[in-house]
Amino acid sequence: MNIEVKISKKKINYEKAMKILENRVKKVINGEKPELLWILEHNTIYTGGTNYKENEILNKNIKVFKTNRGGKITCHGPGQKVVYFVLNLNKRKKDIRILINKIENCIIKTLKSYQIKSFPDKKNIGIWVNNKGKVKKIAAIGIRVKKWIAYHGFSINISNDLSVYRNIIPCGIIDKTVTNLVSLKKKNFKGINKTIIRNFKFYFK
Repeated sequence: MNIEVKISKKKINYEKAMKILENRVKKVINGEKPELLWILEHNTIYTGGTNYKENEILNKNIKVFKTNRGGKITCHGPGQKVVYFVLNLNKRKKDIRILINKIENCIIKTLKSYQIKSFPDKKNIGIWVNNKGKVKKIAAIGIRVKKWIAYHGFSINISNDLSVYRNIIPCGIIDKTVTNLVSLKKKNFKGINKTIIRNFKFYFK
């Protein structure tokens, strides 16, 4: 299928990105625009999905932007790849579980390219790694579906500041922490955009 691919080199304001996504959803519903894959980075911002609770904010001085994606509270920032998409499930299988499974596989396949073994968790959405005997989150997934148009997406921690997660309970999970790729392997991850695009297109042909 025809998927438009965009890569933003400059950091994109979160609210602006949400407006662009919502607008694209309308245009895909109306058949005016093709599906979208958009890779970018945000400046540091805490976002709360539809299921987050106030007690998951540990530092009451931070601001949380409420969004309509599924999931709980997380943080976006420099050094984290945010991968947004707008996919028309009317032309695919109308199955959210299959959608999430393909997203999980896309992330796992991408990390495998860098010799990093990762895996999903049936109880906690996202992708995880085993780092010296401790299970840590490396990628978050949050989606919304409107008239069978799936949008929002996933994020992969590359070299982002992990200290920002101390202000929240990331994704509402108390007993597990968050990590990034540079903490796992000393590698050059500059080519990861191409790897993500290739794998995304593989699973969403």
